[in-house]
Amino acid sequence: MRLHADVEVILFGDDAGSADVARELGLRHEPRVERNEFGSKRIDSMFARAAEIARHDVLCFCNCDIILLPEFCAALERVRGRHERFLMVGRRWDTNVREAVDFGDANWGVGLKELAHQRGVQQPGWSVDYFAFRRGLYVEMPALVIGRVWWDHWLVWKAREAGAAVVDASEVVTAIHQNHDYAYHPAGAAGVWTDEQAKENYRLAGGRWHLRTIDDATHLLGAEGERGNVRWLWAPYWRYARPRVVPAWFALLDLTRPVRRALGMQPKRGRSDVTWGK
Repeated sequence: MRLHADVEVILFGDDAGSADVARELGLRHEPRVERNEFGSKRIDSMFARAAEIARHDVLCFCNCDIILLPEFCAALERVRGRHERFLMVGRRWDTNVREAVDFGDANWGVGLKELAHQRGVQQPGWSVDYFAFRRGLYVEMPALVIGRVWWDHWLVWKAREAGAAVVDASEVVTAIHQNHDYAYHPAGAAGVWTDEQAKENYRLAGGRWHLRTIDDATHLLGAEGERGNVRWLWAPYWRYARPRVVPAWFALLDLTRPVRRALGMQPKRGRSDVTWGK
């Protein structure tokens, strides 16, 4: 609500307190969300309903543990000005936010951004927590559920499949992810990746080749403008090959270490080699 004067926020779900928060902040509350047999919320239900009722043509799905800064809107305006069909995504910054944020302060975003960049960790491309796109990009969706893996990667794949420009805005958008545990799952984070619902998401998505990450973006948005991203050409194949290539590479290094040492090719250890992990 602090990003732009004309932002409309639609809050989905009937979780305890959601209706009260919606009334307090002036949000549009949609308590009804279709669920699977385990009671998990279906992402297709939320996307379809938002497309029906949103008053704007450009929509954004964002996880509720993400804090966006005003720079997000500036980036989105640049992207929508260049592409008719697009999906804007970006890497998140995992950050411990331990104090309440005073959103009444005109400079509320400055301290948060500094905190994220100084003490947070920017996650790799497989962590996708916001999706900005024009209405009509996602017409048909499988019954994927939130709270498990693969639904986000399917959204990136679908945008690519539909011929939309997938723009990685990580260079100009700091998306702050408030660190949390996974107490909602009895097996913790591991369960989110491996339980029956995660496997069903994988099946509904269509398997490995219907899953993409931020690394598969067709464009990169920077301070100086937008440029093509050649990495998307090999990103899915490298993800598939990496678990096999990396162990083989280190095995080769171990095998050839005596020869490399005899030839004087063994790198010397410096202080950083010893102390970097502290």
